[in-house]
Amino acid sequence: MTAQAASLADARPETQVPLEAKVRFLSDAAAYPGLRAPVAAHETHMSWIFLAGQRAYKLKKPVRLPYLDFSTLALREAACRAELRLNRRLARDVYLGVEPLMRGPGGLSIGGDGETVDWLVVMRRLDEADVLETRLKNHVRPAELDRLAATLARFYRHASPTWISPAAHLRGWELALAYDRRILLDPRLGLPRGQVRWIDAVLRRFLKAEGGRLIERVRRRRIVDAHGDLRPEHVWMNATIRIIDCLEFSPILRANDPLEEIAFLDLECERLGAPAAGRRLRERVLFALGERVDDPLYAFYRCHRAMLRARLAIAHRLEAHPRTPEKWPRLARAYLDFAQADALKLARRLTRP
Repeated sequence: MTAQAASLADARPETQVPLEAKVRFLSDAAAYPGLRAPVAAHETHMSWIFLAGQRAYKLKKPVRLPYLDFSTLALREAACRAELRLNRRLARDVYLGVEPLMRGPGGLSIGGDGETVDWLVVMRRLDEADVLETRLKNHVRPAELDRLAATLARFYRHASPTWISPAAHLRGWELALAYDRRILLDPRLGLPRGQVRWIDAVLRRFLKAEGGRLIERVRRRRIVDAHGDLRPEHVWMNATIRIIDCLEFSPILRANDPLEEIAFLDLECERLGAPAAGRRLRERVLFALGERVDDPLYAFYRCHRAMLRARLAIAHRLEAHPRTPEKWPRLARAYLDFAQADALKLARRLTRP
């Protein structure tokens, strides 16, 4: 399809093909010429992913949420192209392109002739044995962690700084803590309210007493266009380190201090039973970036991320039809325990003379 034809197509009313019909088509091996193996389809909160031979195809759901809008064809195309561009920063050879899902006289097809009814991000399929989440549960060598640390340090050194006023930055933190607090204290969700209130009080006390540290990070241009969701399940360890699935839909959520992103990765390593791996990554990345390993901001960031993950986990219980509903309270409580451990460190600092 030419650029002019695509523009004319966007100008016409959007063709409505039900999501179920698209998923059914893309789940069929016949959709992929030459494919002889079955297709594995995986649903996430925002997308469907189809593993077809050596390729993976991602279809974004037509959803509108408080932090993203995929509700129209044009918005989904823009999101697919942003995903391609931004994820190539850390996984250039994985993100291969964006393809239209077409409807023609013979029905749906990937590419070809007809009318564009959706867009797909096309990726090279990776070996599940190489994902860091799996490697942490088995064995990951120190040298591999050091290569990951070097990759991350290089990425953060070259990431574009994100400008925000110091006052707006502090206000953003206040709002973020308040939002986590409101959800975590919802009586319908059954979390330990005393624990939530105590952790939240420590975070707010630290923000009031040590807010100047956050302002200094802004002034030193340490807030950058980062990854936004740096978890072990997005890191692939092989001859080449590849990190996928950045938050392409929200520059606000990607605007992070590298200290915060590494604190989150450290937290997730510990949650998966590999605290030594998290500590090694922290030490290597922060040393390479010229940061202090014992910076109290690190514990603040880690504590906040644990509260954020607890909130995201338990909020699934508020959905009309949550998947695996028994999983979320258990996961939220685990994150609250990690947050409490980091809040104790912050509390000790706040009580020093």
